[in-house]
Amino acid sequence: MNLKCYKKRSAVKTIIASSLLSIGAMSAQVSATEQPNIIYILADDMGMGDTSAYNANSKIATPSLDRLANEGIKFTNVHTSSSVCTPTRYGILTGRYAWRTSLKRGVLQGHSDHLIAPDRETVASLLKRQGYSTAVIGKWHLGMDWASTDGKKIDKLGGNVDFEKGIQNGPNSNGFDYYYGISASLNMNPHMYIENTNVQGEHVFLKNKNAAKESGLVGAKAGWMAKGFKQDKVQTTFINKTISWIENQQKVNNKKPFFVYLPLNSPHSPIVPSKNFIGKSGLSPHGDFTMEMDHEIGRLLIALDKMKLTDNTLVIFTADNGVSPLAKLVNMQKQGHYSSMSYRGLKGSLYEGGHRVPFIARWPEKIKPQTTSDFHSSTLDLMATLADITGTTLAANVAEDSVSMKPVLLGQTIKSDERGLVYHSDAGHYAITQGDWKLILHKYGGTRRHNPKDNNNPVENQSTIQLFNITTDPSERVNVQAQNPERVYGLKMLLTQYIKQGRSTAGKVQDNDKVSEKVQRNWQKSLSPFIDIKM
Repeated sequence: MNLKCYKKRSAVKTIIASSLLSIGAMSAQVSATEQPNIIYILADDMGMGDTSAYNANSKIATPSLDRLANEGIKFTNVHTSSSVCTPTRYGILTGRYAWRTSLKRGVLQGHSDHLIAPDRETVASLLKRQGYSTAVIGKWHLGMDWASTDGKKIDKLGGNVDFEKGIQNGPNSNGFDYYYGISASLNMNPHMYIENTNVQGEHVFLKNKNAAKESGLVGAKAGWMAKGFKQDKVQTTFINKTISWIENQQKVNNKKPFFVYLPLNSPHSPIVPSKNFIGKSGLSPHGDFTMEMDHEIGRLLIALDKMKLTDNTLVIFTADNGVSPLAKLVNMQKQGHYSSMSYRGLKGSLYEGGHRVPFIARWPEKIKPQTTSDFHSSTLDLMATLADITGTTLAANVAEDSVSMKPVLLGQTIKSDERGLVYHSDAGHYAITQGDWKLILHKYGGTRRHNPKDNNNPVENQSTIQLFNITTDPSERVNVQAQNPERVYGLKMLLTQYIKQGRSTAGKVQDNDKVSEKVQRNWQKSLSPFIDIKM
């Protein structure tokens, strides 16, 4: 096939498919009484194999997730937009790839500036306009602006933070009525809870790792800590706060729907199960922590039952990326537990184990129980899906990479073969999937992180450009790029199109965020061996 013809045909088919998938966002208005309550639960660093709902051979019992799967729909082909925390979370809340911002690689820290622009529509602001009460309870990890005592940039330890002044451009500026949680991962400072724009408790400064260790923190960075802050109590605190917030909403106005975004701190390191769960799995601390997470989710589900909210509440459970190497995979694999199951890779990686995640949705009034779908989708798709459910039309500069999953949730069969999904590694490398084919633009899957089980299953014909038929070769065993130059070319051109058009769905071309010349130069340099992104 002529390469020019291939490029044109592929682009046209992609646009047509994206248009068809986006039709749902233009649906008729839904009355307020029909709008569901929505709870979006996000696990942190969890592979598909870490739940018995997906992995029959799992050594970790997850009865609460099993319940969700039995009462709803289980997706087997949903992916995160990135294989690490911050960029995935940005995508979930905005429906937009994080690499369109200044974050081209890595994650933010506890005192990093805000990543989501205050004027950008989020899932929360969209639902708020539709009459929802909105809350985020948990790990934010998307930056917020802290005041300083000396007018300078906040240093790494946060030593010059002015806690007397409220936080700016945090969750409350992004559509959330209420926020309670921690600013970033549990190993990052500051080690304290934040409610809305104010830190909680009396805080002390830990000048180094030894001081942090002596204070009782595990695997934590130095910096500020609230007195009495206990890492092993954080997960339970999040669930308690969520239940109490929902109970209060029902007392204030039980006719008003609510949205809760619940990003948990588990089973991310530091792996700190509470004393009642230490040794519970008989596998590892990672197994114990995951079991505790499942238990806490179960408490939330029971609370919904007691409040008679189960039937018209859409509960979604997923993870922000695959399992972390800090879970100590070798020991678990020796016992027959594989967090990534048969998939290659793990957190940080462009291989499937880095971004193919569990995704379960339950909505008893609408979703048929005990169903499974292999619909190719992304955590980017939350915004378009909820816009579709609530009958909201998305503006051209909103959710540029999001597609509605509503038809699939409601049992319709939708083809997604021509939609392209882009994946982004911890080190800022790229992959793109379309239909059966996946192109990885890095010899080692975009990361230095490595899954021990892959040692006995190396990639055949490994090269800087890797192409896999993900349907016939889901473990990404054989690189076939040399035999399929036209396919490689077509996927490169599709990635180029998505980058340059500022969107991957049908619609008006948008701009990617303006960044510093240095960031733009490094970005172009990382992609220049493969594609030309000069604007």
